[in-house]
Amino acid sequence: MATKKTKPAWEKSMPAKQFDFMKEILAAPSPIGLEAAMTYGVLKPFFEKIKPKSWEIHQFKGNAGIVLDSHPGEDDRVSVMIVGHADKIRLQVRSIGADGKIWVNSDSFLPCTLIGHEVKLFSQEPKNPGKYRLIEGGTIEALGAIHFSDPKQRTGDQGIKPTELYLELQVSGDKPKEQIEKLGIRAGDPIILDRPIRRGFSKDSFYGAYLDNGLGCFVVAELVRIFAKKQLKNIRVLYTMATHEEIGRFGATAIAGELKPDILIGADVNHDYDAAPNLGAKKMNSLTMGKGFSLTNGSITSDFLVALIEKACQGEEIPYQLDFSGRDTGTDAMAAALAGFDAAATSIGFPIRNMHTISETGHTADVLSAIAGMEASFIALDKMNKGKGINRDDLKNNYARLDNASTL
Repeated sequence: MATKKTKPAWEKSMPAKQFDFMKEILAAPSPIGLEAAMTYGVLKPFFEKIKPKSWEIHQFKGNAGIVLDSHPGEDDRVSVMIVGHADKIRLQVRSIGADGKIWVNSDSFLPCTLIGHEVKLFSQEPKNPGKYRLIEGGTIEALGAIHFSDPKQRTGDQGIKPTELYLELQVSGDKPKEQIEKLGIRAGDPIILDRPIRRGFSKDSFYGAYLDNGLGCFVVAELVRIFAKKQLKNIRVLYTMATHEEIGRFGATAIAGELKPDILIGADVNHDYDAAPNLGAKKMNSLTMGKGFSLTNGSITSDFLVALIEKACQGEEIPYQLDFSGRDTGTDAMAAALAGFDAAATSIGFPIRNMHTISETGHTADVLSAIAGMEASFIALDKMNKGKGINRDDLKNNYARLDNASTL
């Protein structure tokens, strides 16, 4: 936390060591369903290195998510789960053509954003299922050359169809399909974009593939670093790295359904609406990269929890921006509702540009303000009720009463 004598973290450039840790988390190859490179390869060793002895790591049977529990088994404490998701959107092999083209799906990417980009393909050994090899050096293509494109594609009046995308591995010679098949490549093999994050041209900016959502996992990990040193006395925190968010929030739903936290906060990327092209007619609320983390109201979010976070941030002068949702937050904040149990929930985020492309762009001030905002909020929860901490009745009895609203 900042003091009056020190410049707050979000007003300074992120230190190189901290940026490198963020980069390490985002670089972990963790496509949907294969997230263990991030959760078990980077985050679990980090947790084991810095956690107090009494803290416990929960693991699960059906997903590679992990939860670091500050007070395992102490179900009488109010529990707060904060969730980042480790899974990355990916392409998948559909089939192999006679000419050696590896046809792929586009998943949650716009097909036109993929053309020409280098990728990594992960394929299992044919005689040793479960053991993966990495294939590099390929690019995603569709048209081959402008000379073979439809005239409407040349003018921009027609786009690229998902069914036109293929992975080019530069195979030549006889029987190209057989050459590809001998590599063990098969339907369903995951493919991810190959561009690690790096600092951008403008001050405190950074860009690359997969800010969505290594950034949420990084924020959760940094909170672990903070509270492992100055432990909270009253609340139980469940620091969660979930899976399968990109295909329906299934990982967080399973984890939250098992642990049933009282408060659930999703930490995920958000959009910089102000800089998004072609959004004028939609009249979106203002949300801008570099002006602080976002805090969501609406949908299933708890008005009491949102207000508490706002007050904590205002008390420390931490910059935040309000966002809203209609039916669905679009984040792991929905996990309790989807799992069918009672919890106060909201979502925090980091406004980024170019989401679901190879050049997602963010600002370190938003990430650092999110860490500070959650730190202040957790401390506020821990100090409620004259130092005894928040209790479940606080959550049950502090709903906004609009019938008591004052008249302007």
